Amino acid sequence: MSTLADLPPLPALVVGSVHHTRHRPLTHSFTHRHYQWLVDLDDLPRLPRWLRPFAQFRGEDHLAGNNPGIGALKANVRRVLERDDGVGARADSVTRIVMLAHARVLGHTFDPMTAFWCFDADGHLVAVLVEVHNTYGGRHAYVFTPDASGRATTAKEFHVSPFNDVEGDYAIRFHLSPRRVGVSIRLLVDGDPLVTATVSGTPRPASAPVVARTVARHPLMTQRVSGLIRVHGIWLWARRLRVRPRSEASLESVR
Repeated sequence: MSTLADLPPLPALVVGSVHHTRHRPLTHSFTHRHYQWLVDLDDLPRLPRWLRPFAQFRGEDHLAGNNPGIGALKANVRRVLERDDGVGARADSVTRIVMLAHARVLGHTFDPMTAFWCFDADGHLVAVLVEVHNTYGGRHAYVFTPDASGRATTAKEFHVSPFNDVEGDYAIRFHLSPRRVGVSIRLLVDGDPLVTATVSGTPRPASAPVVARTVARHPLMTQRVSGLIRVHGIWLWARRLRVRPRSEASLESVR
């Protein structure tokens, strides 16, 4: 299980790839170059003014979305942990939250998956909160307590893809180290894999030169994520993969 000792220097850019495979009834795989940010919610990047439009963080982009402040986001993470049966009262012990996410790029963001590693004052991992967004504007949060190898499971509760029902279980593995940061997810339906998705990369200290080079090599990252999701969706639809009914869009509640 991760501890604060496993963290790379923050803030960091996690530069690598995203891989996705649909196993059935059609087989479809893709891999794209990709980067995300790994940041401490109490110590966000301080970039030169000319780079700030390419790396903005706003609390409204996550969970309840009820406040643009990052301080409100940290409080919302704790509230989600508090209502979880497995974590509950231990949420009060969380003092440091590290987020793997996309930043806003020129005002736009879309984050299919955001992970929040939540640590106590002794540096031990209390839980990992994973927030999932769909292209309909909905958000949902899952709380995991990974084992020593970073593995955890949970039942699927949220409509993500227009081609999948809300059924099955997620088998997930988290990686957090100075050499590798990532999240791997398998959707199992009736015990067999339906979809596999992995986001993984190497963390690099987010100095101004590193950020500038990364933005130049991977321009309009969040716009590209939004566009590619739709391109691959059209590919599946054109091959007559059945579209499933979906629930109404909603933001993650943090009562």
